[in-house]
Amino acid sequence: MTVRAASSADLPVLQDIERAAGEPFRIFGMPEIADDEPPALDLLERFQKAGHAWVAEDGTGRLVAYLIGEPLDGAFHIEQVSVHPDAAHQGVGRTLISYAAARARRLGLAGLSLTTFAEVPWNAPYYERLGFRVLAEPELTPGLRRIRAAEAEHGLDRWRRVCMYLPVAPPGRHA
Repeated sequence: MTVRAASSADLPVLQDIERAAGEPFRIFGMPEIADDEPPALDLLERFQKAGHAWVAEDGTGRLVAYLIGEPLDGAFHIEQVSVHPDAAHQGVGRTLISYAAARARRLGLAGLSLTTFAEVPWNAPYYERLGFRVLAEPELTPGLRRIRAAEAEHGLDRWRRVCMYLPVAPPGRHA
């Protein structure tokens, strides 16, 4: 597997990956999440042009996952990480998150943050296995509060959501 910066030509494929990655939410009684539209091309392009969109290719060069995010309140906030179901359980998500952590370190950021569903096995429980911890309400930064408010407005609070954080060590030190 190879991780690289996303190109403009990759962006429609990222939407396809997002659609496929949403399908397993149906079995969890979350068809609205499965049916949610993927990020718009202009939004994906904004992350790509900022240098904050990365893809994972399998051994044949096929895109199987992506991660987008941006610096937020001293951390690199993972806006979305999606793995095509055909590539699930192969360490692809973990590899992309490790790549994002290395980029965060190079940017001088203290950690990774994200928001996710608390009770979906491939969401909060998965991130906890990677070392993320759930942030208590008083720990939320202004940026995370804005993101949570936007998620609530989008209807995501129908299911319990959490903010999570993973510290990253500065360059030359291990996390």
